[in-house]
Amino acid sequence: MLSILEQIDQFLWGLPLLILLGGAHLFFTVKLRFPQKYTLKAIRLSVTPEKGRDSGLSGFAALATTLAATLGTGNIIGVSAAIAIGGPGALFWCWITGILGMATCYAECYLSVLFQVRKKDGVCAGGPMYVLEKGLHSRPLGAVYAVCVILAAIGAGCTTQSSAITEAVRTMFPVSPHIIGILAAVAAGLVILGGVRSIGTFCSRMVPALGFFYIGCCLYLLFLNRDALLPACRLIAESAFSSRAAAGGFVGSTVQSAARFGIARGLFTNEAGIGTAAIAAASSGSKDPRRQGLISMTAVFWDTVIMCAVTGLVIISNLLLHPDSAAGYSSASLTTAAFTLLPGGAAILSFSLVAFALTTLIGWCYYGEKAAEYLIGGQGVSSYHLCYIVMIYIGAVLPMDLVWNVTDLINALMVFPNCLALFALQKKIRI
Repeated sequence: MLSILEQIDQFLWGLPLLILLGGAHLFFTVKLRFPQKYTLKAIRLSVTPEKGRDSGLSGFAALATTLAATLGTGNIIGVSAAIAIGGPGALFWCWITGILGMATCYAECYLSVLFQVRKKDGVCAGGPMYVLEKGLHSRPLGAVYAVCVILAAIGAGCTTQSSAITEAVRTMFPVSPHIIGILAAVAAGLVILGGVRSIGTFCSRMVPALGFFYIGCCLYLLFLNRDALLPACRLIAESAFSSRAAAGGFVGSTVQSAARFGIARGLFTNEAGIGTAAIAAASSGSKDPRRQGLISMTAVFWDTVIMCAVTGLVIISNLLLHPDSAAGYSSASLTTAAFTLLPGGAAILSFSLVAFALTTLIGWCYYGEKAAEYLIGGQGVSSYHLCYIVMIYIGAVLPMDLVWNVTDLINALMVFPNCLALFALQKKIRI
């Protein structure tokens, strides 16, 4: 079964999704006349309170919730694996994918705010499931998408992240996975059971602090590796378009492998085109689809254009200066090798992985909660929360190979209905 799932995932996350998501990113970048040019304005809007906003998450809280679900192991470990397999040029293609993906994120968040619904308590709800139902008049497609969100939340957002917490903690301390799982479940449960405002407050405070802390550590490492910074940038550019493998021990770094692994990692880590960011965007209570779309698209900017870029530069500059430093590390641990040059770097990286995984637990729980509300109403949320918290513990103590493959499959299945809605309703999107 595991072998079959791996083959299906390799096929879907190969050409089919690269073409579909890459095509969507290019299409909306052109159609919306490069909305990325409003990035600075969007960042300013994200920290500016909106006048007349209804109850719900603020624009900044919605952005922080989106970042909570996307920032984490993909930016740290995923970039490491992409560079190890695809070479330095993979970072260039990952970065380009992030820039273009901002347009798709804007489009899906615009539509979700446009088709948002207001509950009896006055709180707004939305996301691709509501777009599919209200915009394309297909409740069955909306239900399929909502089921996938719940399954992805329990998989990608829950068990895989608690497993990452276990691995990070056990690299530093010989603690039982059962104890780690219980502590993670309790910590996340305290926030989750506090409701939407508790989640929004937690994400608004934790995500910016964690992000700036991690970026600050990376910038310090880049300062230490400053002599290799320009050579690293030159190597990235050359490898992105080179038909030959790069020197310096990078494996398989031809243009084909660089593009494949860089684009795939970029598409996977920022989730633009999957539609999950739109769930948080529509819950903001904003009455202006354009405003919230601009704010939400900065999640892709921070996730891929900034976080993945600085992580990749740290890895490549470290390997240029210290080519033997990665000896004994796996392809997914080049970031760990780079952080060993920082005093207490291993502990700092482990702390960052644990903290990011915890925020991802919170962010994905919120996505699943909104999908459960769509399917069975508010009465089913408590049961979903209980199941989610239990799965946090289970994820901390079980092998995760099967869960990762199932999660990749579910994420792929979410792309198709979401992109169908985007292209079918593209005439309604304005900038």
